[in-house]
Amino acid sequence: MITTKKMVIMTMFVAIAVAGSTFVSFPAGIARAYPVQHAVNVIAAIMLGPIPAVIIAFLTGLVRILTGTGSLLAFPGGMIGAFLAGMLYKQFGKTWLAAVGEVIGTGVIASLIAVPYAKILMGTTMTAFFFVPPFLVSSVSGAVLGLVLVVRLQHTKVGGKIGGML
Repeated sequence: MITTKKMVIMTMFVAIAVAGSTFVSFPAGIARAYPVQHAVNVIAAIMLGPIPAVIIAFLTGLVRILTGTGSLLAFPGGMIGAFLAGMLYKQFGKTWLAAVGEVIGTGVIASLIAVPYAKILMGTTMTAFFFVPPFLVSSVSGAVLGLVLVVRLQHTKVGGKIGGML
């Protein structure tokens, strides 16, 4: 069940991811790396679980596309990584596995799904070799950032509740 408190937190994560994507990015091959989105995926997966993390990734991608700051590749990349991060954390309770899930989900699985997805929806004919490196760079940098933030937050009075917060 999604409570009002959870919806507010989810909305804040979307805002952080959208704003962070506007200000923090760097070139990574044919694409740009947006590490804040991946950091938010890891933190949301740990705090809220896989389904809310996927909703946050979807809404972030949607807002970025509607504002012209993102591409259609935001959907498979963000959502698959968020889901796998949430599932691994939910299954094993290890924060580092959420980061690993984000990297595998986005950097490997989503980059391979991006090939036919981009061909059908975007008209590109790029191969996996064009998608895997930038997706990996983006997801690794963001997953590490998210993991560092979660570990630091867990050492605070309020942040000690992360992982079973809601």
